Amino acid sequence: MSAQVTAVAPARRADATGRRRRRRHRLLIPLGLAALLLTTTLVTHAVDQPDPDDRGFLSPVATGDDGGSRLADALRERGVTVQRETDTLRALLAARSPAATLFVPTPALLHPDTVGALDSLPSATRLVLVDPPRRVLAAVGLPMEPAGRRWAAQAVGPDARGLACPLPELRQLGRVAVGLQRYAVAPGSSAPVRFCFADGLALLPRLPESTVLVGASDPFRNDRIDEWDNRAFATALLGGSGRVVWLDLDGPEPPPTFGNGSSGSPAWSPTPGGSTGNGGPGSGNGDGAPGRPGENPGGGSDDENQGEGDGERDSQADGSDPPNPLWSAFPSWLWALLAQLAVAALLAALWRARRLGPPTPEPLPVTVRSAETVLGRARLFQKAGARDAVARTLRTAALDRLTPRLHLPPTAPPADVAAAVAARTGDAPGWTDEVLHGAEPETDQDLLDLARALDRLTRTVAPPPADGPPPLPAPRPADEPPPPAAMPHSADGPPPAAPHPHRAEGDPR
Repeated sequence: MSAQVTAVAPARRADATGRRRRRRHRLLIPLGLAALLLTTTLVTHAVDQPDPDDRGFLSPVATGDDGGSRLADALRERGVTVQRETDTLRALLAARSPAATLFVPTPALLHPDTVGALDSLPSATRLVLVDPPRRVLAAVGLPMEPAGRRWAAQAVGPDARGLACPLPELRQLGRVAVGLQRYAVAPGSSAPVRFCFADGLALLPRLPESTVLVGASDPFRNDRIDEWDNRAFATALLGGSGRVVWLDLDGPEPPPTFGNGSSGSPAWSPTPGGSTGNGGPGSGNGDGAPGRPGENPGGGSDDENQGEGDGERDSQADGSDPPNPLWSAFPSWLWALLAQLAVAALLAALWRARRLGPPTPEPLPVTVRSAETVLGRARLFQKAGARDAVARTLRTAALDRLTPRLHLPPTAPPADVAAAVAARTGDAPGWTDEVLHGAEPETDQDLLDLARALDRLTRTVAPPPADGPPPLPAPRPADEPPPPAAMPHSADGPPPAAPHPHRAEGDPR
């Protein structure tokens, strides 16, 4: 018998270990799948999004998916001259005369020393910036700021907010995929900024032309130009002047070199007034006027004006981008969904708890029999499936009875307790340790077997006292009459007759 119990104990321990492993797997596998799905989504989205730092991004000579060769061909078919420039200063000089559209598809690659020169363009030149960062907006002096970014570009109509588009050439278009980055007027500014395409396009008027901010590169890319009305949008926006100066930067721009116009380098100064050092073709405002409004043409020398403008411009251009807040990287509906899920989880927790704070003991209004209390608690444990709590209670009660009989302290190691109990009962120490300190039962049958094993151990090591209360009599069937009660009688006479079960005492009948 002992050898048989010894063989069963390792098998039960291995079975309990396997059940614990399966329980861990049931928890870890769904979490792992969710993490894998989330990681795959993020990586796929990051790979799918174009990077302005990539070589050939929105280049008029690049034929890849992120290139702009198809847009350049569409402009040439409309009779628009496309002039490609790879240097910012040369592009600025080329866009001054005659009137043209300066297309900057990658404003983030501009050098801080040259980005401020974009503000010195003449009023006859339209400046188109594609998804400019906050640094560029501040350096150019535009009273704008990013107002929110979506997960992917959304196709929206020109009058998505109920207002007509301020550009007449774009009013008749349908939906265009420009709803990626939205813009808003900077706080404290009263500039006459007009929006269309659900704030994905901002127009800052400069009579007669303007500065246009486009919130997405999708309408200009080769792989997205034929979707929706992207082609009509891009050609109408860039081809209105008949000549496009396309600034093609294949990487972060190096620091500029300012020459005197005779060595072949462009004679240009990145001051807000756009003045040149030699009065060459880049001086003035490009249309024959002595200067742009706000240049102080009559008061002070050019050197003084440059000195005042350089300090302010450098302080803006050298500043780094402030960190984008996390909520601007995801659409607003995602945060609303997370908030709703959090509220639902809180309501579910309150519903399951049904109370706030620890339980408060209250006196019972009536006396309840211990058997009913035990039965009620057992049914609560059974309804909750709390087999682990029941097993801990049974094992704790058994150890409280066993350790005093074995002359062991309550803090004795489990191995010593199991060895002492096994020495008294003759069972295997491994089986005894499994009963007293083993795994939690998985089923109700396992819990019942554990209770029986603990009861056998406690009865063997700590038997109940012999003079305890007598056992209760067996229940009597309902149809069996009660036995007659023993009545005292005299020794010389017959015993008195038993009273009638339905006759009251003293009844003469």
